[in-house]
Amino acid sequence: MAGTAVIPLVRIPKKIGADSAWIAGAGVALLLLAVAMFDHRLLNDADTYWHLSAGEWMLRHRAVPHTDPFSFTSHGAPWVVQEWLAEIVMAIAFSLGGWNGVVALYGLSLAGTTLIMTNQLRRSLPALSVAIVLVLAFACIAPNLLARPHILVLPVLVGWAVVLLRAREAGRVPPIGSIGLMLLWANLHGSYVFGLVLLGAFALEAVVDSPAGERGRIWRGWALISLLAVIAAMITPQGPTGLLFPFKLMSMSSLAKIGEWQPTNFSGLSPFELALEATLFVTLSRGVKIPQIRLVLLLVLLHMALQHNRHVILAALVGAMVLAEPLGAAFQPTKPEAEPVGAGAWLMFGIGAFALIALRMAVPYVRSDDAVTPAAAIEHVPVALRAKPVLNEYGFGGYLIFRGIKPYIDSRADLYGDAFLEHYARIMRPDTAALDSTLRESHIAWTIQPPEGPLVAWLDARRDWKRLYADQFAVIHVRRP
Repeated sequence: MAGTAVIPLVRIPKKIGADSAWIAGAGVALLLLAVAMFDHRLLNDADTYWHLSAGEWMLRHRAVPHTDPFSFTSHGAPWVVQEWLAEIVMAIAFSLGGWNGVVALYGLSLAGTTLIMTNQLRRSLPALSVAIVLVLAFACIAPNLLARPHILVLPVLVGWAVVLLRAREAGRVPPIGSIGLMLLWANLHGSYVFGLVLLGAFALEAVVDSPAGERGRIWRGWALISLLAVIAAMITPQGPTGLLFPFKLMSMSSLAKIGEWQPTNFSGLSPFELALEATLFVTLSRGVKIPQIRLVLLLVLLHMALQHNRHVILAALVGAMVLAEPLGAAFQPTKPEAEPVGAGAWLMFGIGAFALIALRMAVPYVRSDDAVTPAAAIEHVPVALRAKPVLNEYGFGGYLIFRGIKPYIDSRADLYGDAFLEHYARIMRPDTAALDSTLRESHIAWTIQPPEGPLVAWLDARRDWKRLYADQFAVIHVRRP
């Protein structure tokens, strides 16, 4: 419009008390907050249901379960609840705001993660680079952005990495207070084991890079903080045995059949591939020099991401922060001075976040039927029948738990074990002999399967079973009297 003054972005920081890199990061944070609250794909995972049910159970019983209270096939079996604190937080958010409360909680987690990363990245990179790195990093993890504890723990993961990076930058041992992050992490999610590995990598770098006369003192300092971190990781409801659980889970052969534990798929162009190609182009063309131990760490992160899709999160977020300093040094020898963030900048961000949350809360989100929510189908199951054994689709197990129905199976693979999961896969093919035996021995009274499931046609052909209900998401069969 003629006569309208255009204020360049670079001048805004002088008025609100923040540099342009922080403003760019804050913009990305608000964008992620909006996406989390208004793009309902965040809730497209069956695990969200049983995590909420577990949190509600713990609030109601004021205890952490050590045996399974939800299924009928593994009822009373040992169950390691490593994400107990995250599940309680989820349940509180749900009790306060329903599904709006859940998406707001996860949106704030993503926004907080972004701001923590921004404060680290802007110490080495200019505003445009900070924005590009953040967008690429979060685009890489977009398929894993689900309302589950692994997203709720991201601010702790990123904060832990920042503490270690800044300790190395200052040539000192991480502060004792940082152990609180490990304590929190160990009670939120099992990925805390990676935090211990990360600590070990930076401790090794500190010792290797130290002058010969200082090596003993530095070794003792990092050894002490590492010991304290391991102790903090054992202060959980599981105690010392909790340290073994992630390794036990990773050793399960059945994980290969679960999407998030499968290798990263490069059959089509993906944000992760673009990020890898962009990183290779920049580092090779600009002659970026990465310290050897950090290069090994980046290769380990890449291996993890290629081996298991869910580990793309670690590679994208931690890898970006590890690369920031050498990238910045290659582009500009003089390190940029990050302007302190003033109250005005925080106020503007807070107003934006509050407006987004208020807008979300003004329109209650009511979940309807989808691939993990067979709500209409369950409404057609008589109450008395719901209490009887059901043979359910794997992806429906979480919703059944949420509705107070004991499933045959759900996505807690560690609870059921390899043998059970292999048997379930066999009867779902279906292996008719194994299926007949299971229906009889488990006293299955009804089934709920997706319409395209191979079990549906098999049950349709049986005279001792009949359809009770069918829609685009689920088909229910009941045993004939």
